[in-house]
Amino acid sequence: MDDAMSEPVRTPPFAAFEWLLSGRYLRARRKEGFISVIAGFSFLGIMLGVATLIIVMAVMNGFRKELLDKILGLNGHLLVQPLESPLTDWKDVADRISGVNGIRLAAPVVDGQGLGSSAFGAAGIFIRGIRSGDLNNLTSIAKNIKQGTLEGFDDGQGVAIGRRLADQLSIHAGDMITLISPKGAVTPMGTTPRIKPYKVAAVFEIGMSEYDSTFVFMPLAEAQTYFNRPSDVTSIEVYTNNPDRIDEYRKLVTEAAGRPIFIVDWRQRNSTFFNALQVERNVMFLILTLIVLVAALNIVSGLIMLVKDKGSDIAILRTMGASQGSIMRVFLITGAAIGVVGTLVGFFVGLLVCFNIETIRQFISWMTSTELFSPELYFLSKLPAEVDVGETSAVVIMALTLSFLATLYPSWRAARLDPVDALRYE
Repeated sequence: MDDAMSEPVRTPPFAAFEWLLSGRYLRARRKEGFISVIAGFSFLGIMLGVATLIIVMAVMNGFRKELLDKILGLNGHLLVQPLESPLTDWKDVADRISGVNGIRLAAPVVDGQGLGSSAFGAAGIFIRGIRSGDLNNLTSIAKNIKQGTLEGFDDGQGVAIGRRLADQLSIHAGDMITLISPKGAVTPMGTTPRIKPYKVAAVFEIGMSEYDSTFVFMPLAEAQTYFNRPSDVTSIEVYTNNPDRIDEYRKLVTEAAGRPIFIVDWRQRNSTFFNALQVERNVMFLILTLIVLVAALNIVSGLIMLVKDKGSDIAILRTMGASQGSIMRVFLITGAAIGVVGTLVGFFVGLLVCFNIETIRQFISWMTSTELFSPELYFLSKLPAEVDVGETSAVVIMALTLSFLATLYPSWRAARLDPVDALRYE
């Protein structure tokens, strides 16, 4: 019985006294103020690093998604162009392609560049001739009409123009716009420019400045006459139900066309742009990860100073029967607490900013009287943010892992401290 009473009682890992000691070490006294400052900077570093990573990744995801939606909402996922002979059989080809399973729309178009002018100004434009039914099926246009209407688009000689172009020329729906094309009538003296006024039937705004300031939609038959293409079209814009399955649709469309064609898909048309976005995104992730890494190194330095300062405490605990494992866990909890709390606070701050990013942008723009997100530079009229669950989880896990790894060496040093040496030099 006495032997049983004299045996030391082993406490389980992460016992209550280990948590109690860790909490006391986190609440530094006045003479340990410098250690407390280091811990505070570590917390702020991890919090800001995690929040910044989440915000930047969300904005870049939103930027890519918005651009992709707007680019693919206006331009086809596949561009079918003629080989060997002009697309004079465009009606039959478009009908056959439309019958392919998964093809949402096959729209014959006549494209050309020109100059749009009014009494108040002039601007370079991109003219696209398209059938009324096809234009109404382009939801990015049909659902974003700000002035006028697309009803009877094929019947009259009206055009639909972008909101920014309308503002630039100071015209509205119902006003006249003069379109000038360098490829006009062929005369004995050469080709003369074609100049013709059109009524503005509708004004649209899709939210992408490049399109809103340059695109002019014209009835297909009128565009064929205007660009001297009475029987053929420039190309056929093909829209699919799933742009990610473009290789599969490419084969089906080639077979359905029934004539020699050349196909360009959306990845080829925008490869440089989206590859640049991807590279920028990866580089930003690496750079911002360094913020979290620096904060984790602050945890290392802070804990090493704390271990040195608490040498006598560690020695007393060891002489009282605390195991090396217990000492290690005390400092492990102390350091990890900074990392965990910093990561969680950064996570919630990041989400809060992401969900209110446009309101914050407008407020800062109002406070500073500057344009923080110019549509002319960034293509979009609003600052987008798309939080990806997988990416956000990866950021949180990375921050927690770095914080945990940062505590291992100082905790190991504390556990290896010799009680005799610690008390001798105290």
